[in-house]
Amino acid sequence: MSRPLFISLDGPKGTGKTTLLEAVTAALRANHKKVVRLCEKNSDPYRGETMGLVNQLVRHPDPALEWAVCERFADSRGWISRHVLPEQPSDSIILIDRWYPSDAAFRRLIPFAQILQLNLDRQVQVPDLHVGVVTDPQISWARAAARRRGLNSTVLHTLEEHAACTHAFERAVADHGWVLCRNEGSIEEATRQVVCAIENLPSGRQHGGLQGNAEA
Repeated sequence: MSRPLFISLDGPKGTGKTTLLEAVTAALRANHKKVVRLCEKNSDPYRGETMGLVNQLVRHPDPALEWAVCERFADSRGWISRHVLPEQPSDSIILIDRWYPSDAAFRRLIPFAQILQLNLDRQVQVPDLHVGVVTDPQISWARAAARRRGLNSTVLHTLEEHAACTHAFERAVADHGWVLCRNEGSIEEATRQVVCAIENLPSGRQHGGLQGNAEA
């Protein structure tokens, strides 16, 4: 049975990920592709309760509490995998704004390998393509400062924290073989890179997903 092509875009704050998603959507649709854009945050029915735990974690860093946050996010992604993704047209490309790779950036106390296995154990759908969107921390920090909402982060408050988040995410991209998109030039250049990666996926969707990530 055919299913939609599932692409996740993840990365630290301020990297232009949402703007890139919009540009990639427009480019794919111009090539007569059927595109569905989703956002993990907006599709998560338990988001309010989970963010309450995240706020506690910011005030009182604790591995047990962070693990509880990871479990809640994984449970939500499992729910989205069962109830939202299957409802999309089988001939579409789903672009989702954040998925489990983002935990590599924002979780500080639990190793990402454990978080990844947790998501796999919860039957979270593995994307056909993971795209990690990054910039130099100084660039994304400056971009965020120029926005009305700023960095808009619950867990990051300083440039040093943001830089650590960026470097941790870049290590995960390298370790797991995700597509790295450095969004420091023109949006057209970044868009071409992502669209090319999508169009070059093998017809059998051999994405290095479940086994490749679990072994990394």
